[in-house]
Amino acid sequence: MTARIGVVTFPGTLDDRDSLRAVRIAGAEPVSLWHRDKDLKQVDAVVLAGGFSYGDYLRAGAISRFSPVMETIIEQAKAGLPVLGICNGFQILTESHLLPGAMLRNNHLHFICREQKLRVENAETAWTADYEAGQEIQVPLKNMDGRYVADERTLDELEAEGRVAFRYLDMNPNGSLRDIAGITNAAGNVVGLMPHPEHAVEPLIGTGRTDGLGFFTSILKKLVNAS
Repeated sequence: MTARIGVVTFPGTLDDRDSLRAVRIAGAEPVSLWHRDKDLKQVDAVVLAGGFSYGDYLRAGAISRFSPVMETIIEQAKAGLPVLGICNGFQILTESHLLPGAMLRNNHLHFICREQKLRVENAETAWTADYEAGQEIQVPLKNMDGRYVADERTLDELEAEGRVAFRYLDMNPNGSLRDIAGITNAAGNVVGLMPHPEHAVEPLIGTGRTDGLGFFTSILKKLVNAS
C-alpha cells in the first residue's frame, strides 16, 4: 500500500486541491483533512497548503494555529510526523512554534506573484531528499506577508545547524532576512517555505516546469523506505 499524505483545508485555503494533485502525481494517496477534525485519518505525512486562512485576520496563520486539527498535528510533529507548510502553511508553522521566527508584511507592502529562483541549502530533510544541496530550482511565489524575520541569535543558529532549507536567488522578493525562503526544524521532519512547489509539478500547467515535484517524491520515498 502506498503512503497516505493529508492536506489540510482551513477557511480561506486556496491551494489544497493543487497540493492534493501534487501528492497524487508523486504516487502517494492524497487525503483531505478538515480543520475542525482532530482525526488525521492515519496519514503518514501532512501538508499545510497555501491561501489566506481566516482572511489573515490578526496575523497570517494566527487563528488557524488554534484549529482542532493543529492540536493533533503539533503533537504528532513533535513525535516525528513529517509536515510541510507552504506559504500560509509556513505562517501557521511559525505561529504554532513548530518552526522559529515569524512572517511579516512584504517590505515593499505589495502582493507579489512571480516565478522565483531558489537555491536548495539542505537536501537532507524528509521533504528535500530528492534535491541536491546547491541545486537551483524555480517555482511560483505569491504572497503579501512573506517576509521571514527572526532575532540574530535564531538566524545564526539556523545557519550554523544547516536549517535554512531554501534561499532566494537573483532577487529577494519580500525582504526576508538573509534571503531565507524556507527553513526546517532540527529533526528535519517539519519544513516550511513561502514559494509554492505544488504549482510546479507537471509540464502542462503552472510554470511549465516540474521543479516542485521533488518535495512530494522526497517524502514518498522516505515513507516507503521506512515501511
